[in-house]
Amino acid sequence: MLQDILMLAALFILRIGLPLLLVVGIGYTVLQKMTGLKLDWSPKFVTAVGGVLALWTLAVIAVVLRLSNGLGAVTNLSDQFPLGMWIGFDVMAGAMLGGGAFVLAGLVYVFGLERYRPILRSTILTAFLGYSLLVVALIIDIGRPYNIWRPLIYHNIHSVLFEVAICVMCYTTVLALEFAPALFERLRWKRAWQITHKLTLPLVIIGILLSTMHQSSLGSLWLITPGKLNDLWYTPWLPVFFWLSAIGVGLGMVVVESNLSSRGFKRGLEQKLLAGLAKFNAYWLGFYGVAKFADLAWRGKLWMLTEPTLQALLWWVEVGLGAVLPAILLMNPKVRNSKNALFAVGGMIVTCGILNRLNVSVFGLWTYTGPIYIPSLMEIAVTAALFTFGGAAFALLAKLLPVFPREHELEAVPAQG
Repeated sequence: MLQDILMLAALFILRIGLPLLLVVGIGYTVLQKMTGLKLDWSPKFVTAVGGVLALWTLAVIAVVLRLSNGLGAVTNLSDQFPLGMWIGFDVMAGAMLGGGAFVLAGLVYVFGLERYRPILRSTILTAFLGYSLLVVALIIDIGRPYNIWRPLIYHNIHSVLFEVAICVMCYTTVLALEFAPALFERLRWKRAWQITHKLTLPLVIIGILLSTMHQSSLGSLWLITPGKLNDLWYTPWLPVFFWLSAIGVGLGMVVVESNLSSRGFKRGLEQKLLAGLAKFNAYWLGFYGVAKFADLAWRGKLWMLTEPTLQALLWWVEVGLGAVLPAILLMNPKVRNSKNALFAVGGMIVTCGILNRLNVSVFGLWTYTGPIYIPSLMEIAVTAALFTFGGAAFALLAKLLPVFPREHELEAVPAQG
């Protein structure tokens, strides 16, 4: 195994790495001359870039081994535990983190809340990149990647996976079209911008429908696991909970993304807008937390929360720190109007939302299978590479395209906190 990795690493450096560095160097020079784009070549920046490139190299090697030798060559998956980190995190959590896009698009275009428009493009870009990388992760994970086109031809209308596949494909296309005006604006293609702008409202409505369908359907997938998925999570309301959590965590991701981009690009923060969203999210997360408790009470499973088990602890962390506590904190205007406090609460919501998806897809099954699956180093490397690649793509597109509002536009936004 180690010999294969070293051989592939050498081939990657000689056949791909060096030519790629040459292309990147030429491309950076051209971009610098065309757009004035400049990078800070400090030791800290160079070290970070070197670490990311090393991670991407390891991920490429893992993908090559996976495609040539199968899932067993790089993952700890088995016939007893066929779905792991690439599904639980990359696909299920990835789709959830993009939930803020259809919420904000609906607020702006359907309900006419124009004050949220300044943060709409960055949210749509985040969702588009997330869904694009979700598709890449799905191609890597499925047993026969070359058959991924089959749902387009063979319509198994009785399969939840068919509905998820079609919805994700269509919604990714919708997100691309919703973000297209930013590209056309940068290229000054007025006619193309006008056409896509006129199509925005129907696209948003279609996007809301598609997102609602596949967010809930991802929860429906686990309804086939009675007796296997822990009763703390197995419920006929699982599709509804997946949809509810996608909205709450998606809005939390909007806060996190806005804060990170503000710090990274040294620009103003849409604090007033984020405070308004946070206030709504406080009520939403409060309702979600109450619904989770009510579901356990309705099914007679509240007693399981008092057991000294790993699953009970994970449930309390997921719901307590991801819904109940944030709902309480976000009701306080001081928290909503504090940049650091709002960022911390948003990060807590996102982290616990990801934990929810992992609880359903991994940890919640351990009461049936035992802890037979722990992600391998290669699985973690591929996931981390996709995450960092998405961040790099966002940073590059945000530099080249009109993604963020101008400072005077932010100052004109009325207070919502």
